[in-house]
Amino acid sequence: MGAKKKLLQIKEAFQLAQKPHQNHAKLVVALKSTYNQLEDKEDFHEKFVRFLKYAMIIYRREPAVEQVIDFVAKFVTSFYQMEKEDGSEEGEEDNLLLNYVFNFLLESHNANSHAVRFRTCQLVNKILGNMPENAQIDDDLFDKINEAMLIRLKDKFSSVRIQAVLALSRLQDPKDENCPVVNIYNTLLENDSNSEVRRAVLSCIAPSARTLPKIVGRTLDVKEAVRKQAYEVLAEKVHMRALSIAQRVKLLQQGLNDRSDAVKEVMKKKLLQAWLRLTEGDVLELLHRLDVENCPEVAIPVLNAMFSLSPLNDFVQNCKNLDSRKLIPLEDLTAENVLYWRCLCEYLKSKGEEGEDLLEQMLPEPAIYADYLLSYLQNMPVLSEEQREDFTCFENLMTKEFIGQQLILIIGCMDTTEEGGRKHLLVTLQKILILPATSTALISLLAERLLSIIEDDDRRIQIIAEIISEVREPIVTVDQPVDAAEIRKRELKLAEIKVKLFEAKEALEECITLQDFNRASVLKEKITELEHRKNDLIKEAEEPEIKEMRVEKNDPETLLKCLMMCYELLKIMSLSKGIGPTINEIIESLILPGITNVHPAVRNMAVLCLGCCALQNKEFARQQLALLLQVLQIDNIKVKLSALKAIFDQLMLFGIEPFKARRGNDSQSEDAHIRTENCEEESETIEEEEETATIHSLLQLLSGFLDSEFSELRTEAAEGIAKLMFSGRLISAKLLSRLVLLWYNPVTEEDIRLRHCLGVFFPLFAYANRSNQECFEEAYLPTLQTLLNAPATSPLAEIDISNVSELLVDLTRPSGLKPQSKKSQDYQDLTVHDSLAMKICNGILMDPTAPDVRIYAKALNSLELSSSSTENLLVLLNEILEKVKDKMCQRAIEKIKMNLMKDPNVGKDHSERTEETGLSERTQETDITLSENTLQNEEENNKDVLHTPVKSEATAKLKSTRNKAGRGQRKAAEVRSVSRRKTGTTVKSGTESGDEIPESVPMSRSRPSRRAKTLALEKTRMNLSRLLNTEADQ
Repeated sequence: MGAKKKLLQIKEAFQLAQKPHQNHAKLVVALKSTYNQLEDKEDFHEKFVRFLKYAMIIYRREPAVEQVIDFVAKFVTSFYQMEKEDGSEEGEEDNLLLNYVFNFLLESHNANSHAVRFRTCQLVNKILGNMPENAQIDDDLFDKINEAMLIRLKDKFSSVRIQAVLALSRLQDPKDENCPVVNIYNTLLENDSNSEVRRAVLSCIAPSARTLPKIVGRTLDVKEAVRKQAYEVLAEKVHMRALSIAQRVKLLQQGLNDRSDAVKEVMKKKLLQAWLRLTEGDVLELLHRLDVENCPEVAIPVLNAMFSLSPLNDFVQNCKNLDSRKLIPLEDLTAENVLYWRCLCEYLKSKGEEGEDLLEQMLPEPAIYADYLLSYLQNMPVLSEEQREDFTCFENLMTKEFIGQQLILIIGCMDTTEEGGRKHLLVTLQKILILPATSTALISLLAERLLSIIEDDDRRIQIIAEIISEVREPIVTVDQPVDAAEIRKRELKLAEIKVKLFEAKEALEECITLQDFNRASVLKEKITELEHRKNDLIKEAEEPEIKEMRVEKNDPETLLKCLMMCYELLKIMSLSKGIGPTINEIIESLILPGITNVHPAVRNMAVLCLGCCALQNKEFARQQLALLLQVLQIDNIKVKLSALKAIFDQLMLFGIEPFKARRGNDSQSEDAHIRTENCEEESETIEEEEETATIHSLLQLLSGFLDSEFSELRTEAAEGIAKLMFSGRLISAKLLSRLVLLWYNPVTEEDIRLRHCLGVFFPLFAYANRSNQECFEEAYLPTLQTLLNAPATSPLAEIDISNVSELLVDLTRPSGLKPQSKKSQDYQDLTVHDSLAMKICNGILMDPTAPDVRIYAKALNSLELSSSSTENLLVLLNEILEKVKDKMCQRAIEKIKMNLMKDPNVGKDHSERTEETGLSERTQETDITLSENTLQNEEENNKDVLHTPVKSEATAKLKSTRNKAGRGQRKAAEVRSVSRRKTGTTVKSGTESGDEIPESVPMSRSRPSRRAKTLALEKTRMNLSRLLNTEADQ
């Protein structure tokens, strides 16, 4: 009876342990007393494990099962704790249960059931976790656990891998360079396809010199939860000094600009606060450790994040750098405190009325601040050539320039409504701009602030013209060389005065002798006067004549300063202002000569100014186009880039019309009298041909930059052409095809901006209206033919052609059009897909034996066809079936035929089904949402392209593309992110646990029930999210 009672106690303990509010500690004590009373411990061990097995075969995270697992872990480890506390020798005997359970678990870890493997790893993790910090286990047991869990880290099921990761956390040795646990953690962090596994590794991995780069690398993970975890680990476990300045800056930049608000919050509230604690709350010290001078674009959002977390009053009261004048003394100015001052002022200004009162405590009157700024900038050092070579001197100058820039930017926070203060500020800014010591690094900011205070364009032009005149032609004092004849004349005059002086003195002596005092006094006055005249002549001969005159300066620094001021003026001027006499004079005397200057910086600024001037006047733009095109062909890359931007801006504003070739008006007027009607017609034809040739050559030149070896020029050309097409200024299927090829080209893999730009452009352009889709339709066959004909040595040979086809089919989908575009196209019988189907069929019939017919057949299956095209299409499909011998292609064609014959309204139904399964989300999105989502997905794929390749069905099936180097697969991920629309029959991807989603079955003729549709919708959503988020372990 006693044995039965004790057996019931074990069973009862397991039953009680399942209850949610059960006190496990009491249960452990009760069962332990039962265990201590038993003589046959072995029998207890067996029965204990037998009851444990019931919990271990359940995979679902049921609360009752979790309670049992927790209880078992606590009970098993309670013996270890008692042994250590009592110090008794019964420890080894009591430790038998622990060893017995471990041995059982290590034997079970390789079971076929994933539930058993999961529970085994979970128990190992919990038992090790419940052991005290100073716990020690037998070396053999340690090795066995280590070995078993390392095997489980490669388990097919992600949940098993997670528990194995957690179990190994206490077995890692970060000091050991060859620690297998640390090595496998590093590998899993970078390569495991499941985000939760990567997150678990982050929570367990011990930071060290070896693991830190991997932890930092996870801040770029595709999954928000992993990025968040990475920042939390860095905040809690990594000291700021363990990171280089570059790493700190990069982390802050990525974290504060992350697309996820949760990651931004962790960045602000955890990592930033942790770093601030390390500097004892000193914000300036933190800024010093971030090197704000070289990266103010990171320091500013950091400060704004700090300001947003505390009351504004606190920051204003704690700003101890300001003196009684509300200024930082000039000798105390540093890069950190001046940036902090500027950012706080800007933040207070952004808060409106709430911040206005506090801003008054932070800033003096404009007039006082103007004098303060002048006194600082007047003392800026001007380095000689020798000093420029000295790094210390140059670094000191750079710091002073940075401080000067921040002080200038503070002007934007001031209230300039008061007339007196505004005038004084304007005069001071003009004075600073004219100063020869003012650095070129400050000119743009000074001019911008000056122009922002003045509102009238004419006044702006007048003031900038005056400043340019003062800088270019300053008043200089010059020694006037004296003529030899003038010197002779002066000498004769001096001699004459000396003679008269001698005579007067003799006469004076005679008068004194004769005591003629009246005449003597007159002579004395005359002598004094002659003495003065003599002294003046001598002094005049000694001092050279000094004359003030204006001297024109043509040194590169002066020209650059003038062009910078001019550029700031042209940027802020209204486009309706036009080119007046003053601007025209600046163009003739400054801008056009600047384009031929030997210094690249001067040439670049002159080209920028010329580009802005051309936007003011259509005729001027036409005249200067040839000059810009010449610059575009022969200058260095930076100047070329400016010229290219200027040309695209002009084409965007004026279109192509002003740039057509024109004959001289004089010759036209002379010929007009003698032309016959036929001659007129002929001349008009010739003129049209010339205009066409001009446009063609211009576009050829611009599109030629798409193949430039410089990524900046490629990007600018692609962006410019995309803008022209999107604005309707340019329609060209050939150029569209080139943009698609450029986007897929592996050469542009590192050009993130280029790929973002095109990734946003394609869907926005395609779904805007039908004519744009027709342009893509026209580009379909030429694009695919280019790829099919690409030689093996070409980068284009690496592109997955099937994927390109999927993108173009998706972009021409009629259901993707905006609702307003759909309505306007209702009167047309054939859709874009109908005409594309005809073209594809004709393409197949041209060469039915070509290997590319499979791609065409698959594309046909993805089309949304209307009932209008059924008859003609069936004829072509029958002809294809006769000529094509490829079995896969035949099956695809038969499937299309079957769908066409079964359902006359195939296009409509297909469109409906697409919408039902959540695949036409884009039609409900606005332009802005669309561009944002596309851009975000593009960022995700570009940042983590090495980590998350996504397979399309074609990539999985076609042998020719399966063995390619992953670029086509990565591109598949990018295509999906842009199109954001997938059909159920063309999607296959690895799930989180490595299983594959089977190909969906074609829908039956009968309409499915609402319940079936809802289930299908949920399933499709799940699959699509996996396709977007899975990270296949390649």
